[in-house]
Amino acid sequence: MQTALICVLVAGLMPYLWTAVAKARGPRYDNRDVRSWQSRLDGVAYRAHAAHLNSFEAFPLFAAAVLAAMIAGADPARVNLLAIAFVVLRVVYFAVYLANLAAVRSLVWFGAIGCVIAIFVAAIRAMP
Repeated sequence: MQTALICVLVAGLMPYLWTAVAKARGPRYDNRDVRSWQSRLDGVAYRAHAAHLNSFEAFPLFAAAVLAAMIAGADPARVNLLAIAFVVLRVVYFAVYLANLAAVRSLVWFGAIGCVIAIFVAAIRAMP
């Protein structure tokens, strides 16, 4: 399940990439008062920041699912495929969030959380 672990690393780093986009697209970044700076964001920068926060929310359950699948001895090929799908969907999620496509964003979010649920199901089924 090396691929799935790489996906956990990538998913864990995504929020930092998304916040870099917010910083690049927003008003001049002020490291002395980050929360105030964030409150002034709008448009694409605001949506990039929101995607950043959502990525932090999505990560723990994904990481737990992959680790549970590894511990349980779930089918590595299935877990790897689902982990890759999760990461791809989260990148798509970011893109549609920036494009302000709310309905598509929700569908993509459901697809990604579905991957997490499927990983957990694979872990549960692999348990004796």
